[in-house]
Amino acid sequence: MKALILCGGRGTRLREVSETLPKPMVPIGDKPIVWHIMKIYAAHGITDFVLLLGYKGDIIRDFFLNYANQSSDVTVDLSKRGEDRLQFHKHQTEDWKVTLAETGEDAMTGARIRRGARYLDGVEHFCATYGDGVGDIDITALVDFHKGHGKTATLTGVYPPGRFGELGTEGGVVASFNEKPQVSGGHINGGFFVFNRNFVDDYLDDREELILEREPMERLAADRELMMFEHNGFWQPMDTPREYSLLNELWAEGQAPWKKW
Repeated sequence: MKALILCGGRGTRLREVSETLPKPMVPIGDKPIVWHIMKIYAAHGITDFVLLLGYKGDIIRDFFLNYANQSSDVTVDLSKRGEDRLQFHKHQTEDWKVTLAETGEDAMTGARIRRGARYLDGVEHFCATYGDGVGDIDITALVDFHKGHGKTATLTGVYPPGRFGELGTEGGVVASFNEKPQVSGGHINGGFFVFNRNFVDDYLDDREELILEREPMERLAADRELMMFEHNGFWQPMDTPREYSLLNELWAEGQAPWKKW
């Protein structure tokens, strides 16, 4: 199974932390948050990723194209010109396949997934999530839940602050999807989606302005094709400087609930 990660947003609320990095590259500890998200999936055996790039995507490309340089000490023998001029020490390796997919500077979330779907040939189901949130999500249970209910899509419902999309549910089926309500008291959209491959053709198009959380999700809910996987554990986005500090404090103290590897 593949996991698509939305990495194209501008992260305007995090400019106090960094004006030079795209949000998925803002670090928790010494690694960008997108690396932590990928480790969450990899802990459950999903190691084939499509990163949906946009704003400052070249920085994300450089990180993965130079991953060995980024994650180990390096000796450079300047007397040599071939590959043997480099010696990596204590090289941290990951058994990941990473596709760096350009999806447009200004494309919205729905358009990005539609454009990234060109790398989903032969895939029956796929995962997707945002490049700015972590949690102790049981990905294995999430995928099993999705395959078991037979609907088109599953999202992970969580219980944080009320500025995200509130879900109205009836027996686990999402009956309504209200993005960014004024008042929230129930589950909200925590990302960590699983979709059937037909979702791309049936609910998405290539319009630059297509927002996943608006028309596609609302249509899925109206068609009763959207299910919620309830997650009552830790989930935290990195949207603000305060949240950046929180996640880094948890990591530094060895108390990061999402670290299952």
